[in-house]
Amino acid sequence: MNLVIRHATPDDAPAIARFNVALARETERRTLNRRLVALGVRALLNEPHHGFYVVADNGKKIVGMTMVTYEWSDWLNRQWWWLQSVYVDPSLRRSGIFGKIHAYIEELAARADNVCGIRLYAEKDNLPAHRTYRSIGLSPSNYGVFEQLFERKKKGVKSRPSSNRPIT
Repeated sequence: MNLVIRHATPDDAPAIARFNVALARETERRTLNRRLVALGVRALLNEPHHGFYVVADNGKKIVGMTMVTYEWSDWLNRQWWWLQSVYVDPSLRRSGIFGKIHAYIEELAARADNVCGIRLYAEKDNLPAHRTYRSIGLSPSNYGVFEQLFERKKKGVKSRPSSNRPIT
């Protein structure tokens, strides 16, 4: 397969948005608002201080993607690059596409003076993804991810936990 790994452009936004909707459905069984996702993708593409997308393009269509966002480390005085929204067309998985995307990002990060490393989070039960990430040199960290999701409503902001599980 002739594959080009590159930074995404605004023309890639519809494919990226479709992949994000599919990713949420597949990994979290969530149905996302397609319009909101499209706006979010365009916002990142138009505001590079938030991050960037890397896509795998086979010459006919986008077949894989990853979003990179930034986290400042005051301990290391450099950025962590977070890999998010990792998605490869299901019919092409296990063909090395994400490995090529990761190698591209790794090369960029290694050359950048302000980057200390790459991080990625994955669903706990997504064992095929865990195997893929380990196979390309990523290793589990000692950190767990906690979150607090804010629902935005027209009449203000309501905060609620992101899951119904009790806190222990």
